Amino acid sequence: MIRFRLKELISEEEFRSGKRITLGSIAHVTGIKQPTLSRIAGTRGYNTTTDNIDKLCRYFNCKVSDLMEYVPDEDVVREIVV
Repeated sequence: MIRFRLKELISEEEFRSGKRITLGSIAHVTGIKQPTLSRIAGTRGYNTTTDNIDKLCRYFNCKVSDLMEYVPDEDVVREIVV
């Protein structure tokens, strides 16, 4: 499963800049609709377009591997059981 690290990137950027960052402000700058950002941030296994991934990487000035990571399915099952 692919896990998005959007919340972590927002937190890191808030710490670095000293300013609060909302999904609305990211939506305004990137053109990605706020409900889509909310799903990326909070829905396990959400599927989005490469265009959105590109926009988020541009916004955070990061690599794809900073925005998302692969989590083997058995690790996901283990997290739910534990």
